[in-house]
Amino acid sequence: MDIQLMVALVIALALVFDFTNGFHDTANAMATPIATGALKPKTAVLIAAVLNFVGAFLSTEVAKTISGGLIREGEGGIQITPELILAGLIGAIVWNLVTWLLGLPSSSSHALFGGLIGATIVGAGIGAIDGGVVVSKILIPALLAPLTAGLVAFVVTRIAFTITKKRERDGFKKGQIFTSSLVSLAHGTNDAQKTMGVITLTLIAANMQDAGTGPAWWVILVCALAIAAGTYSGGWRIIKTLGRGITDVEPAQGFAAEAATTATILASTHLGFALSTTQVASGSVIGTGIGRKGASVRWRTAGRIALGWLITIPAAGAVGALAAFIASFGLVGVIIDVALAVATILFIFLRSRRSRVDANHFHQPEPGAFVRPKPKKKANR
Repeated sequence: MDIQLMVALVIALALVFDFTNGFHDTANAMATPIATGALKPKTAVLIAAVLNFVGAFLSTEVAKTISGGLIREGEGGIQITPELILAGLIGAIVWNLVTWLLGLPSSSSHALFGGLIGATIVGAGIGAIDGGVVVSKILIPALLAPLTAGLVAFVVTRIAFTITKKRERDGFKKGQIFTSSLVSLAHGTNDAQKTMGVITLTLIAANMQDAGTGPAWWVILVCALAIAAGTYSGGWRIIKTLGRGITDVEPAQGFAAEAATTATILASTHLGFALSTTQVASGSVIGTGIGRKGASVRWRTAGRIALGWLITIPAAGAVGALAAFIASFGLVGVIIDVALAVATILFIFLRSRRSRVDANHFHQPEPGAFVRPKPKKKANR
């Protein structure tokens, strides 16, 4: 296959991943303000989309981690080909869509890393993976970030409920608009860059860009547009899980969770850590559930989420490795890979239509949820 056509195919698939990343991770910023009524569902996703777009232009440190750190350079240049990057993207997209179908807030970032690692091991050997970067920039943040965010959210929640009276706590709804907007901005600075890094890695592997350079301006622009479009499409299944499935969220808790999530993501972006914003947001929500007296955390749901975290890298890696094996047969293999990916995407989409979740779902309370009674009108005498 002509190298330029192959690169174009990889870029197209990378933008598909970026789109899935957007709707998969909308919940990170907007699940709690939607759950508390601070923002209407469609208004929330519009704000998130705009700020994801803006955030994508604010930093490129994470993109450099992926394009110049994850895969080693050998004597002949970087040890990965566009075909292997294509296979890695297929692994990431498939796992993203499977977890979306299940309403499971797993990590789009780790799906991408798993897919790339699995494909690279099959195509170039395990030695092509820089283990130091994997440990320091991916695995350690994966362990520390949700714990840190959860602890911060726990402390802020305790403080908020201690220093305010019950009738004053609805004021946190206005604060949620600000903090959830910050999470969306922070998400754009971290997650949009991952696709920028993949596209830049592809251009370097195809000798269309010098090794060690960052993403071009047009790469930043198209990635920003793709993640913003995905964010605006919703991702309502995961919003339902994160906003209502882990714990019953009050405005003060939502404010605390979003503040903790923002601080953690921005600090990690500055350090070039390719962080999972989903893990951070989930850790923050759990922290608020523990921090509010009388609240309860649904540990069964939290356990499902944690299991998803554990298997994301190996699961996406397995799909990426299989796709890389198929791609090793040349043009025919690449065509088979793309055909299977399209068929899988269509199957998951059609399967999701059987139990549709959309914005209208959030206009009604969950079955069994407490609904504040409306005050009775006094009878005229």
